[in-house]
Amino acid sequence: MSERVVTAVHGRNAPREDPAYEQGLREHLRTQYNLAGLIELYTRFMHGEGALDAMMRRVIVGAASAGAGHALQVGSGVNFKHIDRLRFGNGVFLGAGTYVQGRFDGHCEIGDQTWIGPGSYFDARDLEIGEHVGWGPGAKVLGSAHTALPVDVPIIRTDLVIKPVRIGAWADIGVNAVILPGVTIGKGAMVGAGAVVNKDVADFAVVAGVPARFLRWRTDSDSSQHESSGSIEE
Repeated sequence: MSERVVTAVHGRNAPREDPAYEQGLREHLRTQYNLAGLIELYTRFMHGEGALDAMMRRVIVGAASAGAGHALQVGSGVNFKHIDRLRFGNGVFLGAGTYVQGRFDGHCEIGDQTWIGPGSYFDARDLEIGEHVGWGPGAKVLGSAHTALPVDVPIIRTDLVIKPVRIGAWADIGVNAVILPGVTIGKGAMVGAGAVVNKDVADFAVVAGVPARFLRWRTDSDSSQHESSGSIEE
């Protein structure tokens, strides 16, 4: 079969404003429940596939998080740690089975209209993802690592070093890619499927491989533009 090009959906549709009753329910829950209560309430709707389950996930995440914009979509099985340290922009999509692991003193922001594919993992202790980012299913951020020193104790008992990870606006991260601690992905950069990124990626660069290496610059005349890195948003 020949390839075909279809219109993107998530990236082109402007987020709708949440209806007044949802905004009111969010505020009501925030006043009636503490954080532990909101987390327990979330588990009741966490795995459901119906419209009510989806709405309640959106409302409860809005009430429990540090902030959430309009039209947040939270897929079934999405889970969080330290949700009160997480912030979501307008129109963010979190695919089914995604796990966002914050930290009690951490910082995580996911920008407007970013699309997160199913089964993704975020070590979100110091993480910023810009707007209109496409994040492939199963892709991961590792934001921390053990020092492994001294060598005469188990590595898991050694100190943890947290390094900020920054994903620039418009970037596209391929299926099952891994972004390592301290890495910055530039604006409009493309990371290939399965890549392991251990150093910064420049704006509008295309990288792939293990470890990831520079392949080319993105340009309007690039005939391979239709070869997606694998974020597969619809």
